[in-house]
Amino acid sequence: MKKIAFLFPGQGAQYPGMGKDLFDTYKEAREVFNTANEVLGFDIASLIFKGTKEDLQRTEVTQPAVLATSMAVYKVLKDRYNIYPEGASGLSLGEYSALAASGVLDLSEAVSLVQERARFMQEAVPEGKGSMAAILGLSEEKVKLVCKEGEHYGIVSPANYNCPGQVVIAGEKGAVEKTVELAKQAGAKRAVMLPMSVPSHCELLRTAGHRLSAVLEKVLVGDFKFPVLSNVKARYYTAPEEIRDLLVSQLSSPVLWQKSMEFLIKDGFNFFIEVGPGRTLTTFMQKINRKVSCYHVEDQPSLEKLFNNLEVKR
Repeated sequence: MKKIAFLFPGQGAQYPGMGKDLFDTYKEAREVFNTANEVLGFDIASLIFKGTKEDLQRTEVTQPAVLATSMAVYKVLKDRYNIYPEGASGLSLGEYSALAASGVLDLSEAVSLVQERARFMQEAVPEGKGSMAAILGLSEEKVKLVCKEGEHYGIVSPANYNCPGQVVIAGEKGAVEKTVELAKQAGAKRAVMLPMSVPSHCELLRTAGHRLSAVLEKVLVGDFKFPVLSNVKARYYTAPEEIRDLLVSQLSSPVLWQKSMEFLIKDGFNFFIEVGPGRTLTTFMQKINRKVSCYHVEDQPSLEKLFNNLEVKR
């Protein structure tokens, strides 16, 4: 018996042209992009389909672009093919997609929120002051230790616990660069700087969290159609009211992705669908637990592959 969870990707999954064949094929996808265009006040669909990689790397574009693409895929799965999850989780920005899919956030509200979130994040850390890096091949404890050493040079801390042997760190650029050197000395297989303009999930974004809190106070929240995991707690939200505090905390707290996936597996989920651009979360799952099934859906070919496995009638 398959127990299905949907996983929604975060920033970094974007690429030019994502979602275009679903946009061309399904009215459900077009409706999502049209809603996003109206809320944002510019044509995000054209920017995604015709823009450059550099256009999509700007945080204020990336965040609504990834959310809109993920929600377009979700609507095709749900409204056209009746494929529903029994639970969901989203990585960082993807948590907003998961909450919108579950009905707690209205789609328009979610698009507006991530646009504001992106602006607050960018304004909290001047260009060039912060950065992020991926550390591969060290245990979580060793990464924490090298970050402690790196703190002598400025703010730096673990930002994403993605899967066994992969932790992302974030903070002030000089401190992150020094911690990358320390990680290599400590035996990391690889330690590389990431092309991120904003250092997510660290102390530098606390002021962005305060600003986001004021916006979230005005947001109307609905009820959950299915449970959603919180990045910060690696457990289900227990009430819609919790989203305000936990989404604010998420900006300056590490994402507990590996623990979140282990929580879902322990709760009986055995079939995971990555809903949106890329296959990053599918790759993570292969390193977390190879016994469960995980498929990604971002275009017509990947949709067909999922159909074949689920034996969907179409």
